[in-house]
Order: sequence, then C-alpha cells, then structure tokens
Amino acid sequence: MKQLRKEDMIIDNVKHIHMIGIGGSGMCPLAEILHSKGYVLTGSDNNESDPLKRVKALGVKVFMGHAAENIKGAELVVYSAAISKENPEIVEAERLGIPLMERSQLLGALTRKFDNVIGVCGTHGKTSVTSMITQILILNKMEPTAVIGGKLPLINSNGIAGKSEIMVCESCEFVDTFLQLSPDITVLLNIDNDHLDYFKTMENMVASFKKFISMGKVCYVNGDDELAYSAVKEAGVKAVTFGFDCKNDFYAKNEKAGKFGFSFDVMKGEETLCNIELKIPGHHNILNALSAFAVAYDLGVSADGIKSALESFTGAGRRFEFLGEFNGFVLADDYAHHPTEIKATLTAAKNLDYNRVIAVFQPFTFSRTALLKDDFIKALSIADKVILTPIMGSREVNTFNIYSEDLAKELPSCVIVDGFENIANEIINTAKEGDIVITMGGGDIYKAAYIVKEKLS
Repeated sequence: MKQLRKEDMIIDNVKHIHMIGIGGSGMCPLAEILHSKGYVLTGSDNNESDPLKRVKALGVKVFMGHAAENIKGAELVVYSAAISKENPEIVEAERLGIPLMERSQLLGALTRKFDNVIGVCGTHGKTSVTSMITQILILNKMEPTAVIGGKLPLINSNGIAGKSEIMVCESCEFVDTFLQLSPDITVLLNIDNDHLDYFKTMENMVASFKKFISMGKVCYVNGDDELAYSAVKEAGVKAVTFGFDCKNDFYAKNEKAGKFGFSFDVMKGEETLCNIELKIPGHHNILNALSAFAVAYDLGVSADGIKSALESFTGAGRRFEFLGEFNGFVLADDYAHHPTEIKATLTAAKNLDYNRVIAVFQPFTFSRTALLKDDFIKALSIADKVILTPIMGSREVNTFNIYSEDLAKELPSCVIVDGFENIANEIINTAKEGDIVITMGGGDIYKAAYIVKEKLS
C-alpha cells in the first residue's frame, strides 16, 4: 500500500480541475491522464501548440490568455513551475481559498493511483529509456500510461493515458522533484556531476537518488556504474543489473557498429535472448536499450516482442533527432547540455559516415558552465568545428563571471554567434556537402535548426 500524502486527499475529493499552462509539454500528459480518470478539466495557455491541440481534441475547454474568471467553478488549480506567482489565476485561487498544486505534486499524486509505476532516473538517458520502455509496452499491447520528458514519435506526444495499471514515468532529480513520486520499480541509469547548483555536493546528490530508489521494491541499475550500483546496495532494495560486464544480470555481447546504430546480442547468464539492431546512433544507447529490455522482459514481454519494438525506435524528440538533409549536409538536434552527454553525442556522430561534425552549442546556466568549463572544452573539441551562442542563464544571474568566450578561446575552430537568425545563416554558410550539423543544448537552440530547415526546404 502506497503512503498517501495531502495531495492525494485533495485530488480524491475534487471533480473540476483547472490547469494553468495546460498546453505545456509537461502538463499535456497529466491532462490526458486526469481526463481518462473522469475529472472535469479546464485550462488556460498563451500559445497555440501541438500539445494544446491534443488537449482540445479531448473536449477540454481551454481559455487563450490568463484571467481570474477562467478558474470559475474549479475546485483545484494546477500550475507548472514556469508560471509566475503573480499570474491572475493563481492570485484569484488564493483569494477564493481554492487549493493550488504545482505540476510535480500532481504527477506524484497520479503515481499513487497506479499499481505498477516504473520510475526512470539518472543524470543522463532518462528521456530515451522512458521512451523505449513506453514504446515496447505499447507495441506489445500492455496499454501503459506514460509521462515522458520528450516527444515519442510513435504517439507524437510526451505521454499517453493507457488502460492498464502500468505507468512509466521519467523521474527528474533536479530540485528533488522525483521525491514527489511513488515508484514500484525504479531504473537507475547513472549518477554524474550535474545540478550541483542545487545539490552543492555529490554526496547530497547520491543521497537523493538513494531516497528515490528506496521507495521502490526493485531497482534496475547500470551495474558498470560504480556510484549508481553502490547507491542501490546502500538503499537496501533488490538490484537487477545491466551493462557490458558479463557479471550483470542482463549484458551486451558481440557489439557491432552499423549504419544507423549498434547491433548486439542480449545475454542473460549463458543464454542469448536475441540480437538487436538499433536505429539510433551512439554506443551509450546499447546501455539504454538493455535497461529497457530488462524491465520489459521481467514484466512478461517476450524477447522477440522487445526486439521488434526497439528496432523500430528512432529516438525521442531532441535526442539525436535527424531533421533532414539540406544542401547535401545532414541537420540534427540534441538535448545534450552536460559534457558527458555532449561527448556521447559527438562521439556517436564521429562514428557515422560524415566528412565533418559541426557542433552548434548553447551553454545552459552559468553555474554549470563555470563548474564544468574544462569538461565542456574537452567534449566540444571532438567536433571539427564549433559554433557557440552566448550562455543561456535561465533562472540564474551571472555571478560566476563566465562567458562563452572562455570556452571559445580554448577551441581551435570556434565562433560565437548571437541570435537564432544569425546562427542559422552561419550554419548555412559553414556546412558543406557530406557534413553533419548538430544543434545542442538544454535551452531553445533547436529554434536555429528549424530556421535552417525553413530557409532550405
């Protein structure tokens, strides 16, 4: 029996829920789940978007723009972290004494409405693995509910409301958001030095992962990642391991680089369960696929069923997402915003058949750029040419005295360009036939890639 929290009491006793920013990629899947469970929903948003169209198609009443009268009749108002406390709908809810709930609290409450919640955590790879598990379960008629941090092409959405008791949930460690959730099964992919502006020390970060893992009954963990594996052992939960080492419960053997990705045998002990040919580049995706395989296999999906689903997986949105070929060069986009992720993405690109790899990188947050400056330089140096944007500060002020110029002066073939239109023109003028250009970052650098696409289509 899952331990109930005050949020559960609230959603168990209301019928009409109003969602501010309902068209956000994180809010849309929650709206779908609430709708499937019979709640009356209304919402508001400032911008038309694909997720908003999806919500409207359910018959949900959506107000364009924010106004106090939009929450009329609501018994609960839900908002995302991006919504200001001065928002007129939040102000009106407070005035009327209507309960308010942040998106992550609602997600946590929803996880306690399912009997089998799979929480995918780790510094890198969460979106890819959550997407892989979701795709396997959907294609094998398991009818999962899912909340994903990126768009899964199979469903053209960040989530889906299914009919079974299985829920797959991307579980983010930033500001301890994942501690709102109640998983039954956890997947721990890795632990790396990120979000130290919040955690301050690696010890604090590991402690948070241990708290999350300890909520579940079993943890599928990368047995080759020493920090991750020791965290699971210390959390005292059952561990199922995956990795390259044959000591793991599930491991990869006979890896071969193909045109689009790696092929490998999936081993369990001495038994070869199947051979998988991935359609997504990068050696790291063998581990991602193994973790998804292990979870689905133990849920009762056949090896052949998993193989078929993984071989048709072409990646999640903004995870080495191929956007097309223009003027003879290939354009791709990736969410990589940490040196480990940049290294993995650029190494994957280097292993493909291109003349040059051109990285277009938008550094995200001053604290991360300052703390990991040397690691960023080392990772970006894998590319043949680098186009940098100024640092996107997001929620921070530059008290760190760090600038993109500090990276650029250590990178031999690097320019700094500001403004998406200018970046797009730089890409068009720089890229030649046979090159691959990858826009990378945790902010909005993808906009430059779409301007290139628009100009050259």
